[in-house]
This record gives sequence, structure tokens and C-alpha cells, in this order.
Amino acid sequence: MRSLRNVLAASAAATVVGLGLFCAPAFAATVVVSNVTDLSNAIKNATAGTVIQVRGGTYYPTTTLQSTANGSSSSPITLTAYGSEVVKISGTSLPSGSWIFKLTADYWNVSNIIFQNSPDSAVVCQSCIGTNWNNIKTINGGDSGFTLTGDGTSNNTVRNLDSYGNYDAAEHGENADGVAIKFGSGTGNLVTGARLYNNSDDGIDLWSFSSPVTIEHTWSFGNGKNRWSDSAFAGDGNGYKLGGDGETVAHVVNNSAAWDDAGNGFTENSNKGAIVINRTTAYANGNYGYYFATSSAKLGKNLAVGNGRGSVSKGSSVTSAGNNWDSGISTPSFLSTNATTCYNARSSSGTLPATTFLTTGSSTIGATMN
Repeated sequence: MRSLRNVLAASAAATVVGLGLFCAPAFAATVVVSNVTDLSNAIKNATAGTVIQVRGGTYYPTTTLQSTANGSSSSPITLTAYGSEVVKISGTSLPSGSWIFKLTADYWNVSNIIFQNSPDSAVVCQSCIGTNWNNIKTINGGDSGFTLTGDGTSNNTVRNLDSYGNYDAAEHGENADGVAIKFGSGTGNLVTGARLYNNSDDGIDLWSFSSPVTIEHTWSFGNGKNRWSDSAFAGDGNGYKLGGDGETVAHVVNNSAAWDDAGNGFTENSNKGAIVINRTTAYANGNYGYYFATSSAKLGKNLAVGNGRGSVSKGSSVTSAGNNWDSGISTPSFLSTNATTCYNARSSSGTLPATTFLTTGSSTIGATMN
């Protein structure tokens, strides 16, 4: 594993416009933007309560969009699409190694924006507190799609994220995850309703993050497969990589699923903590459904079917109860093993699409797939 790359320093607050010098105002109201310059200035100069609405279209910044401006818990800064218009921010005009969007700030709400084709990670929130990310996409980037990192990373919610197709060519796919919550600490971080798929490395990676993260109602699939004809491909392909780098931490995964990943569905990745995995499903992953060899994990009511090396590999410190590999627990039949509907559009509220894939009708075991 490697540290995240540095990005360009923040641009100056003053921007030359026409023949004069324009000093971007400290916005404290609703700002509607329709070009890259205004978008960059609005993000950089926002104050608590600013609402930035972005008109539909594709934007091509030439430097990373970034801000250190803080909102507050009662007056957050909002960045969102204008109405129902489709907003895409593309990294194709950025210098090599750049991120599209970086926050080192607290209390932002970001929603309904697609970040695509980034040279490096698409979105990075560093040492952020109280940010909310809803119905965004981070796709086809040059490293992890969405990243939380740094000490003091607390009480952030990532809701209804789609992150897919991310691949780091320089490292042959070794680092590009759908979601990376790495190299940091801070409690209260939640990932819910995510679809993390077809990334070169893992669906979600919690490497070297020393505080508990909660993941729920999330799908991780098709990760770690060489879709880029890379002869030295090095992606791991775990659905949920729940630790690493010597950290002992009790991450929690509820009601989530992993399927068709090249590696393990769910793995401690050397984390010896009391990880909790409850009512999840691992189906047709390349290695184990659940790999918890050294941790004191608590595995309950999980369902593993058709994984390459078996349902589970668990050490003596693992508590295992109510899972289909435990004595006396039957394996219910899936209503469907056709994943086509999992790629459908989300609901109007942003929730995962309705599907019968990997559902069983059971109220006691496995993910409910919603």
C-alpha cells in the first residue's frame, strides 16, 4: 500500500477576468454556476450556509477543485446539481496525478454530481468532519474513486454512492478501490447504500484506518478483475477489505453483499480487532466468502454460497453463530442468481434498485439486498 499523492496547492483567491481583477466574494447565499471558473471560485470561497447549485453539463477543470472553508452543523455548505439537471465533472483536462475535488473542511453536503475520468482519485475528503455525500458517482478514475483520509476524519456519511471502473495504471491496478477509507482516524463514519464494482483493486478498503467504520446496505462486486489488458495486473479484488497495516479496530458491516470479486468477499486483512459482520451474503467470489484468520471477529447470520475456496476461513478467536456454515443452520435457496437488475438505475430517492438477486425471503440469514 502507498500513501495518497499530494495535489496542487489552492489557487489564489483573486482571478483575472477580462481586463480587471475580480476578487471572489465570500458567498453566503445561493449561488448558481454554469462554468468552471465560477464553480471553482464558489467552492473555494464558500462560507457557512452557502448553497452552490451547478447547472447541467460537463465541466472540465484544469486544476483541482478544492476548499478549506467550513460550514457548521446548523449551517452546512451545500454543493449540488441545479434541480434535476445532470452534472458531470471530468478530469480529462487536469494534470497527471491530480484529483478532481478535494475538501479539507467540515460540514459540507455534496449531492447529485458525477465525478469521472480523474487522473488520480476523483474525490478526497481529508480530515473532514460532518460531511454528507449523497447520490454521487466516482467513475473511471486513475485511483480510488472516493476517499476519506487523515486524522480527525469524523461523522461523515457516504450515502447512495456509485463507484466503478477505477484503475491505477501506474501501479497495475493495485490501489484503485471503489471507496478508500485509509490512513487516518475518527469515529462515526458511515457508508450506506453504495454500489462498488468493477474496480481494479477492492470494493472498499479500510487499510490503516484506526477507528471503527460502519458499512451497511452496500453491494461490492466484480472487483479485482483485469479489465484493462494489463500484463502485470496486481489488483487484489476483495469485496470488503476491513483493515491492515497493524491496526486493531472493530469495523462493522451489516446487511451487505459481495459477489463475483476476484479475492475474498469479506476479509479482516490482518486486522485482529472484534470486527462485526452481520446478515451479509458472499456469493461466487474467487477466494473465500469470509476470511477471518487472526481477528476476534463476530460473524452472525451470514450466508456464503459458491465461493472458490470455500465459505469461510476462521481462526480460533472468531465467534461464529447463525451462519450457514455453522452446525444446524440450513442454506436457503436464492430467488435469483441473475445480477442484471443490480445495474439498473437507482430509485428516485437514490436507493439501490429493486432486485430479487441473492434474495431468499429469509428473515434470519443473509443480506436483504436493499
